[in-house]
Amino acid sequence: MGRHDDLPGGPGSGHETVHGPEDGGELAALALKILVSGGFGVGKTTLVGAVSEIRPLRTEELLSEAGELVDDTGGVAHKTTTTVAMDFGRITIRSGLSLYLFGTPGQDRFWFAWDELSQGALGAVVLADTRRLEDCFPAVDYFEHRRIPFVVAVNCFADARRYGTHEVARALDLEPGTPVVLCDARDRDSGKEVLIRLVEYAGRVHTARLLESVGAQAGPA
Repeated sequence: MGRHDDLPGGPGSGHETVHGPEDGGELAALALKILVSGGFGVGKTTLVGAVSEIRPLRTEELLSEAGELVDDTGGVAHKTTTTVAMDFGRITIRSGLSLYLFGTPGQDRFWFAWDELSQGALGAVVLADTRRLEDCFPAVDYFEHRRIPFVVAVNCFADARRYGTHEVARALDLEPGTPVVLCDARDRDSGKEVLIRLVEYAGRVHTARLLESVGAQAGPA
């Protein structure tokens, strides 16, 4: 899983063929893999479901009494289910560009799946809840250590205190330039703006790394 040839809905290369609207020519359609991560109960499944143009695949199970011993439900006492493998959805950002969304499980005991899911990902969205900001620390550390570009999307719950993006960035001790955006995970347009911001940022990061690599290989004149 994680390679372009494993993505549902696309041929082996991860590119699909679409016809140009005017000249009847063909263009390569690009399919990009995006992770949606964060702590337990932060809204990952909600975000994937809100933006997906297909019926999202969900792997949710009811919370059990055994799970209550290891899952911290403080602040999300209303939550009755949890993702045990992944969520999956798809959204077309524009003609020729589709995003495949993989929502990761939030609990530590399911982290063995993260390495597999992250293979081939362009970048990630780390959802944050200011009532439980520390819950997204592990996701931030994970992507920073693996140099996977990510944006932090603060899911603005009605009963949560509002903080500015700069305050959140300082509290998370993010690397300079890492975007922080405010969002409503239930709203399709809000979620789409988060994804667009991620694609733009990840594109700049990957381009800069490519140029740096080419420059290093060329060596001094």
